[in-house]
Amino acid sequence: MKMHKPVELVSYDKQWPEAFQRIRGKLLALLPQALAIDHVGSTAIPDMAAKPLIDIDIVLPGLEHIEDATRALLSENYEPRGNRHDDEMWAFLSTGLAPAERVYLCPVGNRTHKNRLAFRDYLIAHPEAAADYAALKLRLAAEFRMDGDRYTAEKREFVDTIVTRALRGDD
Repeated sequence: MKMHKPVELVSYDKQWPEAFQRIRGKLLALLPQALAIDHVGSTAIPDMAAKPLIDIDIVLPGLEHIEDATRALLSENYEPRGNRHDDEMWAFLSTGLAPAERVYLCPVGNRTHKNRLAFRDYLIAHPEAAADYAALKLRLAAEFRMDGDRYTAEKREFVDTIVTRALRGDD
């Protein structure tokens, strides 16, 4: 039987942007071929409650760069977490340092990456939508405390709605 870790949300930590910059520097040295290294997820949104985990998308010039980048991440003790979102997005986890890091490799033009940036930027620009998202996350974390997959699945409709608004340019 698979043991589930509880869904743990913490209050926004003003150190998260600094942690991202430090991690970004380390990743850029490790992966000089990266076209972009972006802070995504809830830790990238000011005042958002989040899992204490920095989500980072690394955009590579093409699929042919994934294998070398994977080797580089494995050499730094990132654990492979598989291809996510059915969208050529490879996940890696590093829990050795605090905050933990979840790094995604994707080729340039990746749809999931584009959607994540749109979601992040919309919530930063629309504090009322960010507050709605925070309330939803806190409610779901309490309801599905031992079921992280369900917690994530239950956020999907809200996330999709915001991404659609952001990509349409709605205010």
